[in-house]
Amino acid sequence: MIILKIIGCILTIISSSLIGYIYGKSYKDRLENLIYLENCIRILETEIMYGANPLPEALENVYKKGNEKVSFIFNEISQSLKECKSGEVLECFLIISDTMKKDLNFKKEDVEVFTNLGRSIGSSNRKDQEKNFKLILAQIKALQKEARLEKEKNEKMFKNLGFLSGLAIVIILL
Repeated sequence: MIILKIIGCILTIISSSLIGYIYGKSYKDRLENLIYLENCIRILETEIMYGANPLPEALENVYKKGNEKVSFIFNEISQSLKECKSGEVLECFLIISDTMKKDLNFKKEDVEVFTNLGRSIGSSNRKDQEKNFKLILAQIKALQKEARLEKEKNEKMFKNLGFLSGLAIVIILL
């Protein structure tokens, strides 16, 4: 009987610690994905501004050159641009917004900055696009700073909270 109690206590502490670890990891993942997104947008800027590639081809090149953790969204946008008859770039960027929230742990404001890129990328001249890229990269830098602060504050808290709640449950049950 005592062995069952010890095993139950250990399982309770491990499972609650694991839940806390998973919640804490989401903050770390958001920061990493914002950094990877910034790198992908810089590659896209290079492809469009200096490579003078058409948008679907530039998006495919970003998919190939960028970190696969984030660059898959550029491939999906490229595929939907090729399939879309109207050629509306913003629609293709909006299609991917749900995936960004679920798979990349992005918040609403992160997705809005990315869709702003879709608004401006296909409908302006070279100088305006260069200004828009700079603006969007500055916004992503600000989001990275915010995500870094949230990570520092919340990641450790959730990990400790998971362990401590498991310990509290064990103490209450004993």
